Amino acid sequence: MLTAYIPRGTAIEKKNVEPGTDVPGEAVWIDLANPTPGEDHLIEKLVGIGVPTREEMQEIEVSSRLYTENGARYMTATLMCQSDSPLPKTTPVTFIVAGHRLITVRYDDPKPFAIIRNRLSRSCSPTINGETVLLDLLDAVIDRAADILEKIGMEVDQVSLQIFDPGRTRAAQFYSEVLHTIGSKGDLTSKVRESLVSIGRLVLFLANEAEGMRWPKEQRAILKIMQRDVGSLSDHASYLTNKITFLLDAMVGVVTIEQNNIIKIFSVVAVVLMPPTLIASIYGMNFKHMPELEWIHGYPYALGLMVIAAILPYIFFKWRKWL
Repeated sequence: MLTAYIPRGTAIEKKNVEPGTDVPGEAVWIDLANPTPGEDHLIEKLVGIGVPTREEMQEIEVSSRLYTENGARYMTATLMCQSDSPLPKTTPVTFIVAGHRLITVRYDDPKPFAIIRNRLSRSCSPTINGETVLLDLLDAVIDRAADILEKIGMEVDQVSLQIFDPGRTRAAQFYSEVLHTIGSKGDLTSKVRESLVSIGRLVLFLANEAEGMRWPKEQRAILKIMQRDVGSLSDHASYLTNKITFLLDAMVGVVTIEQNNIIKIFSVVAVVLMPPTLIASIYGMNFKHMPELEWIHGYPYALGLMVIAAILPYIFFKWRKWL
């Protein structure tokens, strides 16, 4: 889908470009979501630049993600997507700055795009252009990463309290839930960190190119602030990664201690029953006078005792939450 955003006074108008129609020349932001070959051709016709394919956007080399071609700056970053869902993921997004116009190419819908669309539809600067839209998008991406890390930090703190709470009753389900939470937060943190690394490279590239593009001092100052923000967020993501690793090790340690306590009880019971078992194994049931040999219901009585002897330990273990 190809969407053009056109300034209209102090707001920006969204216009979906249908197949067979031209892209408005006054558009300052052209958004390509899951673009078709025909939509790529329209952009090439309007701006005179090529649009990278999905395979090219997924390249990990810096030279394939950040480069200048035909006077246009191509910048690809990895952004978080569906971070609030059970299956968060990252997606590559390409930002192209050409002739004071911004072209974005994406195959998912990161939340910062919706935030900026809504914000610009309500209010924007009368002198808005592609560069200012790009800065707004990057600022929203960084803010979103900060929000995700803040949420992860609170949830990790809650898990820490659960693990080290001495009065909490622990069971197999508790351990399973905690391990699932630790794993999911660790995976999400690593994805946010990957996104921040790519954004940091993009901002650095853009800061180096800003001089050649004759950006105002205010915009170059904003880029420096973004660099500091990305650096601090990357450090915070590293801190959260270390804390999650510590909690995982602590969780394994707690499980090991409780397992050792259970095994110790089993060992004591085995030692207590060892002398009677030894005596029974020596003498067996070979006594001449055994009243039970004449019982009519002796056999079912013995079977009942066996069943009770098996059930009682099971009930006790369930009561102690060892099973």
